Amino acid sequence: MDPRSALWPAAALTFNAFVWGVSWWPFRRLDALGLHPLWATVVIYALAVVVLVAARPGVWREVLCHRGLWVLVLASGTTNAAFNWAVTIGDVVRVVLLFYLMPLWAVLLARPLLGERLHRGAAARVGLSLAGAIVVLWPADGGWPLPRTLAEALGLLGGVTFALNNVMLRREAQRSEAARAAAMFAGGALVAGVLALVLTSVGRVGAPPPPAPGWTLGVLAMGVAFLASNLALQYGAARLPAHATAVIMLTEVVFASVSAVALGAGAPTLQALAGGALIVAAAAMAALARAPAR
Repeated sequence: MDPRSALWPAAALTFNAFVWGVSWWPFRRLDALGLHPLWATVVIYALAVVVLVAARPGVWREVLCHRGLWVLVLASGTTNAAFNWAVTIGDVVRVVLLFYLMPLWAVLLARPLLGERLHRGAAARVGLSLAGAIVVLWPADGGWPLPRTLAEALGLLGGVTFALNNVMLRREAQRSEAARAAAMFAGGALVAGVLALVLTSVGRVGAPPPPAPGWTLGVLAMGVAFLASNLALQYGAARLPAHATAVIMLTEVVFASVSAVALGAGAPTLQALAGGALIVAAAAMAALARAPAR
């Protein structure tokens, strides 16, 4: 590919990674205004669904007719609910690193869902990811390297469902882009909505505050940003090889880590850096594994 023709697709993918990498900050601002990240996720993705339905009113017929897209609804919805909640309440650096264990889960899910065998390269990526997770989660006071906070558990859960989301996108590749996008956006609104309603009813999550310029304008701005980032992802991914797309998307880790450290929402400890290096290396190996032979 001509490097000049790859410039704009690469820039579009970088924009997508930037939006997701710094999304923790507006979610925290909205939370400070009384809007829980689950309720913010509901509104943001409901707005995206409205836009999509206005553009493609018949898209739901395709979604309802294919059960694989129903799985995509649940996977995408759980990913967004878990990630958005986690980066709002936890150490952003640790949450993002645990979320990017996704290649580990993708290897394990690809076997039953896509029939892919666990070859030596995939086994090596699994080993690197596991080693990175152990390093990141290893407690300073001893004990088992397990999630110790709700944010860490949500980060891990989001990574698992993100892997399922990506595997299902490959499995349902024959469906239209509009139907897959509708399933993902609908999932973001439905899963977060059900969870928010349940937790609000038992007093674990506050109800949405009355409409006010501060949070309503913030949610609208995030809705526009997420919709633009999704369009950027589709534009870039359609014009670059899959391995190039995956490598560029890893810049989300950089954007999230740098912004979190700069704004005091994450700690750049040696332990996190060491574990993160292993996790990112595994993700990069997964991306480069699809590179064509030269």
